[in-house]
Amino acid sequence: MPDIVPSPTGPLAGRKIGVLMESDYVEEEIFYYERRFAEEGADVHFLTRMWGQPSLTFTGHEHRVPFSVDRSFEDVDVASYDVIIVPSGIVSDRLRYTDDVNKLAPATAFVQRAFAEPSVLVGIICHGMWLLATVPELIRGRKVVAHNNLVGDVRNMGGEYVDQDVVVDGNLITGRSVHQCHFFAHTIVRLLAERGRS
Repeated sequence: MPDIVPSPTGPLAGRKIGVLMESDYVEEEIFYYERRFAEEGADVHFLTRMWGQPSLTFTGHEHRVPFSVDRSFEDVDVASYDVIIVPSGIVSDRLRYTDDVNKLAPATAFVQRAFAEPSVLVGIICHGMWLLATVPELIRGRKVVAHNNLVGDVRNMGGEYVDQDVVVDGNLITGRSVHQCHFFAHTIVRLLAERGRS
């Protein structure tokens, strides 16, 4: 599949968005982000743990659509991104694997670094909250929404569950489920555009 070319005149021209990827991604969500952010001018990078490979091909959850990724989140500077997104589905469960259970999963550590950068927005939708289960301090005291199946997880992490489709708390944007990914993406576009005007 050829790269989607970002609009050179969109309000997000020059902005960079990273989306974490693994198998069992939700096709409609990922393809929507790929096109929606590009039409606003943003450069969209799909990032994963490469396991020493030059590229990896993942399959979608519903239709088994292949999607190739050649960028490692372990090789990029998180501060070079304007937004890091943890998508829905089983992506976060696959990415939270760690070889050593006494250490954070590399993907969790990457998102932790994103939280530490004031200039980076962090977007987490649906089951994406699973990736932060071992770093509950990032969610503690924050207003968030997640998939209904993860409400108990959110509360156990010390988060304040808010029954809305999308919730913004500082640099954290959370979405209820894949069915609200368009509202979630629209909120990210709006917040980035507002930052560009300030």
